[in-house]
Amino acid sequence: MPFARAAAHALGIPPEQLERVEATAPAWSSHLPVAELAVDSAAVASLAIDLTAEARGSVSSEPVRIDGARVAASFASDRVLRVDGKKPDVWSPLSGFWRTADGWVRTHGNYPHHAERLRRLLGTDDIARGAAGWAAIDLEQAAIERGAIVAAVRTEEEWRAHPQAQAVADQPLITLTSAGEASARSWTSDATPLGGIRVLDLTRVIAGPVATRDLAHAGADVLRIDSPALPEFAWQHLDTGHGKRSALLDLAADREAFEALLAQSDVLVTGYRPDALTRFGLDAGDLADRHPGLVTARLSAWGSEGPWAHRRGFDSIVQATAGIAMRESRDDETPGALPVQALDHAAGHLLAAAVATALVRQRRDGGSPHVEIALARVAQELLAAPAVTRTEHPEPDLPSHVTQVAGGPSLTHAPPILAFAGAPDRFAPPRPWGGDAATWDA
Repeated sequence: MPFARAAAHALGIPPEQLERVEATAPAWSSHLPVAELAVDSAAVASLAIDLTAEARGSVSSEPVRIDGARVAASFASDRVLRVDGKKPDVWSPLSGFWRTADGWVRTHGNYPHHAERLRRLLGTDDIARGAAGWAAIDLEQAAIERGAIVAAVRTEEEWRAHPQAQAVADQPLITLTSAGEASARSWTSDATPLGGIRVLDLTRVIAGPVATRDLAHAGADVLRIDSPALPEFAWQHLDTGHGKRSALLDLAADREAFEALLAQSDVLVTGYRPDALTRFGLDAGDLADRHPGLVTARLSAWGSEGPWAHRRGFDSIVQATAGIAMRESRDDETPGALPVQALDHAAGHLLAAAVATALVRQRRDGGSPHVEIALARVAQELLAAPAVTRTEHPEPDLPSHVTQVAGGPSLTHAPPILAFAGAPDRFAPPRPWGGDAATWDA
């Protein structure tokens, strides 16, 4: 369990806890040990939540049984998802690999504002024609400058030589530090591992929402906040919104209301670029000054140090940049991809483990813990693991559950994969995006 050992070491989880894990792994076609990454991330999240329950007086020595079939469904949840029996359209024709004059690029144009920036950059809807006249690195740099999302496809060797790769490599898989002093807060009398914990969720697009879904599944009260100026795909929210409430708030115009939420929160989870958060006074140090004892958790594509710390990025973009796309090539020339968006999902589960660990430390030692994880760092951990022999596997039958969204559609979705003691077998249903009040007293 190399990924579990690295995460446990970063979080101070006793190594003997890993001996409790019993797991089966998904059968995925890959040159990289992506199934092991998936299983290990779910195991570490489960163990961390068990240790949180132990800190509250409930001791468990039960095996942590990670079900490979459920892992396969959860990490490929977009393939399982049905809304009123219909498969949503989850991908954009502007997203993909495209040849350039000297190589390949990977584009991301799923959200309308990203698609529009990509069109303006290339001057056309025909991405293949528009990209063909560029050198890959030049197109990547132009996209960075204009807010579009384009990555030059690199080999591992090319990525390791990049200053951002070197900055990321200097960091642990998960960073857990203190952003300031504070008195220890108290647990409530709630019996669930994270019962009574209020989590303010400022995340989008898989990794962050997976983390906060884990926290909700363990009993936390999770309130997701989105800007009314950045609409979300309904299917994407429903895929990862289980057990949470969802509200809309403009952080600039409604700052007083947002600060009131922060004042009553135990955890703030963010998934936006660091500079975007700093504009609103949401970096860890400022938050520790205003709200001592608040656990802050930050997920990013590239980490908080290095020349790309403020660059936009997604799982697919990190795969292309870090060398995974070329490792997954079937002909050594055409980029490929992991069989699932494993960086996103694994990072989400590891972030949930870090938050649970930080809560235990805060209530034991005080302080204002701050945790960070970056998709690029998870990618490097995956690339550094021993290679596996690629074996082609047929698409498996994936387990699913059916849930009725309150006032909304019937939802077919992947089941939970965490295996902490007493973990519910089913998710609580999601609520419609933006349909709740921005208050803890709802």
